[in-house]
Amino acid sequence: MIVIPTPLEGCLLIKPHIFNDDRGYFFESFNQLRFADATGFNVNFVQDNQSYSTKGVLRGLHLQKGEFSQAKLVRVTKGEVFDVAVDLRKGSPTYGQYHSVLLTEENNEQFFIARGFAHGFIVLSDEAVFQYKCDNYYNKESESGLHYADPELNIDWRLSGSDVLVSDKDLELPFLKDAPDFGF
Repeated sequence: MIVIPTPLEGCLLIKPHIFNDDRGYFFESFNQLRFADATGFNVNFVQDNQSYSTKGVLRGLHLQKGEFSQAKLVRVTKGEVFDVAVDLRKGSPTYGQYHSVLLTEENNEQFFIARGFAHGFIVLSDEAVFQYKCDNYYNKESESGLHYADPELNIDWRLSGSDVLVSDKDLELPFLKDAPDFGF
């Protein structure tokens, strides 16, 4: 695997070594020892999640607060998504900044997002299957996030207006200036 640091410490783009032949391809999507050695993060993933969405669906910006915060390793197995992580670690030099990557079924890249970040994505293809590993179990009472259209964050989601489908719950998330302490 090739690990590419991002401007946000704790977020890494991971490119797999893909072995192609006349039958198709093979790659190792995750190996605990290689991941820890290549990234410096000794993360114990305990939960895998998968979502299916259609074009324009925006999920985010989500996080788990405090002791239930989660590091995530995300990837797309079908389609194309624009994926975003926002630094919410108080005292971080990049607090309130975001980094984005394009994850596709063709590039097979993964995005590692450490604890202390909000995360979201929008589907750019007709359909997408999105998978992610988490290093902590989901806890409903610790569920939180930020509004995807926060003007302070100024994220260009690549689609806008009626092309974007957001849940009512996500529309009620606060802007960064009004957000509670997330415990990071």
